[in-house]
Amino acid sequence: MSEFSLSDLERIVAQRAKASPDESWTAKLVAAGQTKAAKKLGEEAVETVIAAISQDRKELVGESADLLYHLMVVLNIAGIPLQDILEELQRRTGQSGLQEKAGRPTS
Repeated sequence: MSEFSLSDLERIVAQRAKASPDESWTAKLVAAGQTKAAKKLGEEAVETVIAAISQDRKELVGESADLLYHLMVVLNIAGIPLQDILEELQRRTGQSGLQEKAGRPTS
């Protein structure tokens, strides 16, 4: 069995987004729009934090999977390819986290 990657997940989300909302949770989320998908992403983020705080490894793994899946759905709806995120991460790793944070514009 080959290793599963975030690129694989991105591809699967894109395929399922084109299915009927009656047949696919992904298609249902996409059809509901970015607001609904983003709210679901937020719920999964909170559940991931709770699992991390409770130090429940199995729950943290499951919630992290849910979080990554819902992030891919949100990115799909926004038309942002995973590669853009990876390039931003690569750019940021060229400097320390403190330097990167200090270079961000203040709002």
